[in-house]
Amino acid sequence: MMREETVFGPIFSRRLGSSLGINLLPREGKLCNFDCVYCECGWNADGRGDRTLPTAEEVRKALSDKLETCRAAGTSIDSITFSGDGEPTLHPDFAAIIDGTLALRDRWYPSARVSVLSNATKVWREDVFQALRKVDNPILKLDAPTDEAARLVNKPVGEYHVEDIVRDLERFEGDFILQTMFLRGPGFATEDWVEGWMDIVRRLRPREVMVYTIDRETPLQGLRKYTVDEMRTLVRPLLDEGFRIQIKG
Repeated sequence: MMREETVFGPIFSRRLGSSLGINLLPREGKLCNFDCVYCECGWNADGRGDRTLPTAEEVRKALSDKLETCRAAGTSIDSITFSGDGEPTLHPDFAAIIDGTLALRDRWYPSARVSVLSNATKVWREDVFQALRKVDNPILKLDAPTDEAARLVNKPVGEYHVEDIVRDLERFEGDFILQTMFLRGPGFATEDWVEGWMDIVRRLRPREVMVYTIDRETPLQGLRKYTVDEMRTLVRPLLDEGFRIQIKG
């Protein structure tokens, strides 16, 4: 499901409520350093027709216009959410765009939260890290506890090591939201997988964990979703330890 506009919605989000989306990536393509088997935008290879990124000024203008229109119409917005067709932190002006978005939020929808959905691969960059520290909801993905498992589910492009990502996430000192997809399929979410993932959660101690499963058609055929009750059973040890976990089917 490609987003055709730089600013789109608001749409209803399972996790964020009424969400106004911002797509920092090509309007008619996909740009990501992951090629996740469950991505609702399809495979990277299917989205290479457009490589044009919106400028920071284009994003600011589109967001300003949309927020003004929504305010005039009395439209509710719970979250201004960076998602779109790929990984938003790949945009070279990501930090400046975050600053502009926060200023516009404060003007038009001061009670709305600014959220970023990211695979955390650029947290090592100081400008990206500092920008993510400023937003209300830095929602950072970690789907797999090992490099081998990540290659299976996320298919990262280039170097990717789970331990490097975990060390980068430790810099947040728990002030972030960890997001994890649970899938049924050959080799996915085995007992060892879940145990290893829970150990990472204990190490990072995020303020919240978002556990969810597939909701739309996936590029890899044969994947199946978990029920909410099944996911609750899988994460029961963490719930019993007091972790705040949002579970969405």
